[in-house]
Amino acid sequence: MAWALLLVTFVTQGSRCFSSFLTQPPSVSGNLGQTVTISCAGTSSDVGHYNEVGWYQQLPGSAPQTLIYDVSKRPSGIADHFSGSKSGNTAILTISGLQAEDEAGYYCSSPGSDSTVHSGPSSRGSETKTFTAVVQPPCPSPSPRVCSNSCPSSW
Repeated sequence: MAWALLLVTFVTQGSRCFSSFLTQPPSVSGNLGQTVTISCAGTSSDVGHYNEVGWYQQLPGSAPQTLIYDVSKRPSGIADHFSGSKSGNTAILTISGLQAEDEAGYYCSSPGSDSTVHSGPSSRGSETKTFTAVVQPPCPSPSPRVCSNSCPSSW
């Protein structure tokens, strides 16, 4: 089985004159084919109160695309390996069967939080911007490994 590691690193996008932010973890990692979850922690005034939580994916050089709206609904054309849920004050994006093309920025949003405005079904909400590391192709090897830059030509 071919292995490669997907590392998702999160960076909070600052905002002027705002007092609250939704919080995503510093990193999430998983092998191709695995299931990973990205949490979005809010409060009882935003995520816990509203059912308009949204998740967005931004591919390099592209505008954000809505993956999930109203907590768990997918727009047409969005792959079904993306799903959303909510537990208390935390929203969760689940990516099942992780694929190399899932390398992107991921944002959560919820009405009631102070943030940059998003267009789309969940139009007002706080956002946390995420960046992923490059997913390297698997190196042919007897044991799973991750290439640092590229596989040597001898492999």
